[in-house]
Amino acid sequence: MFHKEGGKIILIASTLMVVFILLADKFITIPWLKMSVQLLVLFFLIMVLQFFRNPKRDVKIDDNQIIAPVDGKVVVIEEVYEGEYFKDKRLQVSIFMSPINVHVTRYPMNGKVKFSKYHPGKFLVAWHPKASEENERTTVVIENPVFGEILYRQIAGALARRIVNYAKEGMQVVQGTDAGFIKFGSRVDIFLPLGTQVNVKLNEKAVGGKTIIAIKS
Repeated sequence: MFHKEGGKIILIASTLMVVFILLADKFITIPWLKMSVQLLVLFFLIMVLQFFRNPKRDVKIDDNQIIAPVDGKVVVIEEVYEGEYFKDKRLQVSIFMSPINVHVTRYPMNGKVKFSKYHPGKFLVAWHPKASEENERTTVVIENPVFGEILYRQIAGALARRIVNYAKEGMQVVQGTDAGFIKFGSRVDIFLPLGTQVNVKLNEKAVGGKTIIAIKS
């Protein structure tokens, strides 16, 4: 299954693959070179397909848990000052996605969308300390009775050029469902209330919709 955001790109990549394979077959007379070009084009298409894959995942919905919004590696767990919405200290958990990870963003908890804003910006590498404040990004705040308000931020990386965010203020959203997409390497930051019990460790691999980021005891 592929994400709808990749439909146009997959179609273009598939068409180009057919064209280049046919051109190579017609104009390249050296067998090993012809085969190399055709395999390179096929490899490019496979990379595009794997990037836009959207695996179906059965999510166990639980209001007492925050689940990972994306696949990737946990690279930050620390108290920070969140200056856009809360304007106070929060517990930040960040997940870095490489180009080979699934890039679907999923809602980390049930609740009502209180805030949703897009920010144009730079394209620093996603692990850069200033990426959260200076890169192209979206900020979304969800509220529910158990955790109160949590914020997650989609951050574009050095290769990303488009963030897709489906969250709109006033929406009621369901944990684990499709919240958007980030094209190519990127990061998602989650800002939790201080004192929240974190359920992951640094460098742990997170699976979107499956890994439990935090729990309410």
